[in-house]
Amino acid sequence: MTGSEKLRAAFMGERVALMPYLTAGYPTLDGAREVGEAYIAAGADVIELGVPFSDPLADGPTVQDTTTKALENGADLNYCLELASGLADRVPVVFLIYYNVIFSHGAEAFLDMVAEAGVSGLVIPDLPIGEIEDFAELAEGRGVALCPMAAPTSSDERLARIGACATGFVYCVSVAGVTGVRESLPQGAVELLRRVRSKTDAPVALGFGIGSSEAAAEAATEADGVIIGSKLMQIVAECGPEKAAEWLRDVKEAISGSKVGG
Repeated sequence: MTGSEKLRAAFMGERVALMPYLTAGYPTLDGAREVGEAYIAAGADVIELGVPFSDPLADGPTVQDTTTKALENGADLNYCLELASGLADRVPVVFLIYYNVIFSHGAEAFLDMVAEAGVSGLVIPDLPIGEIEDFAELAEGRGVALCPMAAPTSSDERLARIGACATGFVYCVSVAGVTGVRESLPQGAVELLRRVRSKTDAPVALGFGIGSSEAAAEAATEADGVIIGSKLMQIVAECGPEKAAEWLRDVKEAISGSKVGG
């Protein structure tokens, strides 16, 4: 089974995929492995693994702080690949990665490395739609899914192009801004999910700012997946992996009775 196939399988049936994020190398190199294991124990369907980068333009203060610490800890791409490989035999792993990291290794060489490590898909916040389509073809040839981002400001024409090249899922950004903890869904988030769903056959997942079980449950009435990052990184920083897993179990329960819209 290719990475793309593993990722798509996570969205099968009526369940909504629980998709927690962790910054590779945070709070320590070994500690990130503990976080990943805690997520799996809590019932994660997909793990989004942030590859540390010095200028994470899509991330708010919480994730930026974890990225800075991870870089200080020595979390390079080789470490991220090793971390992903240790998790990918049990749950699909998606890299959230900035294109400079890919460019520095060369697109094809990078894709060969992530495929060998068992990474199922890629979210690349700073890769524009005009460049995504060519890159998606290279990725598909290696069984690696591309998961492009769609924003509330995206036109219908742009959403159609995004949806067409999504071989994994479409990452719907709940706000025209950066990541961060929000207790309720931003206005327009549900409408974005509906707009994207009308433009693609790929699963649609919502992220950026889901910070409560209630917000996750609301998102799950329309989304195929719920992505949670800043809130979990905040809990890891303050209380450790087990508390993050405990909170994640509550979210799992909250979204378990939701029915995917469509």
